[in-house]
Amino acid sequence: MKSRVRSLVPLLWLASLLAAHTITAQTVLMISIDGLKPEYVTQADTYGVHSPNLRAFVSNGTYAEGVTGVLPTVTYPSHTTLVTGVWPADHGVLNNIQFDPLRKNSGAWYWFADAVKVPTLWQAAHDAHLSTASVSWPVTVDAPGIDDNIPEFWGLYGTAANNSMLEAFARPLGLLNEMEARLGPYTQGTDTLADDEVRTKFAIDIITKRKPRFMTVHLLALDEVEHQTGPFSPEAIKTIDAIDGLVGQLMAAEIANDLNTTTFVVSDHGFAAVDKSVNLTIPFIQAGLVTLEPPQPNHAAAVASWQAMPWGASGTAAILLNDAKNKKVRSDAETVLKKLAADPSNGILKILDNTQARALGGFPDAAFVVAFKPGFKFGNNLTGDLITPSDQKGTHGYLPELPEMRASFFALGQDVAAGRNLGVIDMRQIAPTVAAALKIKLPAVTQPALHLKQ
Repeated sequence: MKSRVRSLVPLLWLASLLAAHTITAQTVLMISIDGLKPEYVTQADTYGVHSPNLRAFVSNGTYAEGVTGVLPTVTYPSHTTLVTGVWPADHGVLNNIQFDPLRKNSGAWYWFADAVKVPTLWQAAHDAHLSTASVSWPVTVDAPGIDDNIPEFWGLYGTAANNSMLEAFARPLGLLNEMEARLGPYTQGTDTLADDEVRTKFAIDIITKRKPRFMTVHLLALDEVEHQTGPFSPEAIKTIDAIDGLVGQLMAAEIANDLNTTTFVVSDHGFAAVDKSVNLTIPFIQAGLVTLEPPQPNHAAAVASWQAMPWGASGTAAILLNDAKNKKVRSDAETVLKKLAADPSNGILKILDNTQARALGGFPDAAFVVAFKPGFKFGNNLTGDLITPSDQKGTHGYLPELPEMRASFFALGQDVAAGRNLGVIDMRQIAPTVAAALKIKLPAVTQPALHLKQ
């Protein structure tokens, strides 16, 4: 069945071109493939990627050679930029995990949409009387403007409680319960291909039955495989080819509703190989800037108090001060960082001050931002060695200027030029481009829309 759907998608797209070339496009499907490096598609033959649906975006649509992302190049800030068109410092989602210096919140993420300080594409579409829907998009719990919403949330409370909470968070109330009664259990908090298949099944059900004019879907399996096996691994290639089938199914369902659909496939960041973790908090403890609780038998080390604390984002780490006005603490933290950076074996590429970080639109409250070299990542240990083996083979979060961190952008539709390479674009240009396809206005954007028309 999948192969038949995959073979139909280019034909359905051609039908939309022939049957609707005089109609103004106002149905948009936006699919995020977490961790999709553009080379997987733009250089598919080089890497042995088959993926006929994604390849069709290159031959029949418009695409970017790469997308320069945001600081930090991690999932939640990036996905929020994709739907707002502004940097993290402007939209308010600064990292995946919220800053929690005493480690009391069990690693809570930015799940809730009240963190977003500017209007989103869903809000703008809703205000223009277009129906909207979303499945598993980050930072969408209780998001305004999404009519049919299964947000991304896995909580901290165990599977049964998490499922109940997600059912309560889905909108409209009762939507997820009703769908699960027909489709089986919904998946959350796991990133396997089987989970993406479930997300796709639920998204297709919404597309088919509720017919949103703007639909967003977030697929996560590739990111997890790349963390486990590294970028361009055989496992990653296999996963992309499988996700390609899901993309085909989503496109076929949307085009069955409206031949005039424009589809965008995007990603949040690239990937780099990694083999070392830098446990950056340890030298801050040694310098007296972080104090640990007295050690207890059979208990992990715990933070008692802090004056300056790293906030890790894998390939980068922000350094926050408990008292931003304390010049001595700032100076002591800078001394620690300069000493670490002077030793190349510590993997520090550069240290940004607050002005430099703000110029890149990230971590506006940080005194400093530590940027690691590819191959090194932030480690969470509070005791032991500064450098330890990484628990991952691939990661992201590095400075957006690094080519390895480039994300993806592909567009396909009857109003979209065929075979156009846009070169390297700014991630902030994607939201205004989607807004233009929907014929809506997104007031907070700072960058121009991309030129997609033939």
